[in-house]
Amino acid sequence: MSFSAQRLRTVQLVPLTAYDAQGRLNPPVMEKHLRRLYEAGLRVFIPCAGSAEFHALLAEEIVQVVGLARQVLPQDAVLVAPVGMQLPWALELGRRCLEAGADALLVMPLAAPYLSDAGAWDYYTTLLDQLACPTIIYKKTPIPSDSLLLDLADHPQVIGVKYAVNDIDAFARVVQEDQGRIDWYCGSAERFAPFFMLAGASGYTSGAGNLCPNLTLALFRACSQGEWSQAMRILQLLRPIEDYRARENSSYNISFLKAAMGVVGVDFGPPRPPQRQIKPEEQQEIQQIVREVLQAEAEAARWPAMVG
Repeated sequence: MSFSAQRLRTVQLVPLTAYDAQGRLNPPVMEKHLRRLYEAGLRVFIPCAGSAEFHALLAEEIVQVVGLARQVLPQDAVLVAPVGMQLPWALELGRRCLEAGADALLVMPLAAPYLSDAGAWDYYTTLLDQLACPTIIYKKTPIPSDSLLLDLADHPQVIGVKYAVNDIDAFARVVQEDQGRIDWYCGSAERFAPFFMLAGASGYTSGAGNLCPNLTLALFRACSQGEWSQAMRILQLLRPIEDYRARENSSYNISFLKAAMGVVGVDFGPPRPPQRQIKPEEQQEIQQIVREVLQAEAEAARWPAMVG
């Protein structure tokens, strides 16, 4: 069955990975969480990606979570699995995730030193040719260059780029040069989503949606309909989350979300090393942020008629 890239033109949620008291995966927490997110209206899920601790997970754990998500989510939900790191590992992980029910793959940012477009081309095309499935390329560093991404757009398996370099002018230029061959998504979440969408993004990835799915869906609707004043108002409601996550080189990205979910009574366990742990004094500030965001989230659940 062919895959329609149009299904990805929305909020792409990275659901948090839950651990139990022994640091092992906690399937019941994740199952309940995925059902809640789906019921709120989210339809694209990228489990075990960056905000879900990709680099701290074993291949077996990633496959387990992908399989769990496929079992829990209805078939109209799109499941994108992350791959990366060493090429043989990425190939094996990709095959196993596809067998577990993934609809598409996301190639995580290249983590090796001494990178070049020439080497990146070899890496990407090997994955694309051998896994032969719909694939998104994740750009977070200078390599892959925009030029390489445009070359990769000719590959029949490339359906989109998750663009997480916050240069809106460069993004707008590459989208225009691509001329509609593939989709381009904002990879920097809600804080940058309206600006990327104005420049041509068809969707964006979200971590904040774990806490407030209605708010982020309202933001997407406003942006996709060109209601920019409304989008800015919603962004201001979400900004405390994203600003906190961005502190100290974005090192609170995962820690904040896990602590925030704890405030609402969902224990995902602390993030694995080397992610930072939340201190008691930080927890108090997070509690205040969460209380205010949840008030807006409750209101957002009644907004669709206003912006939809």
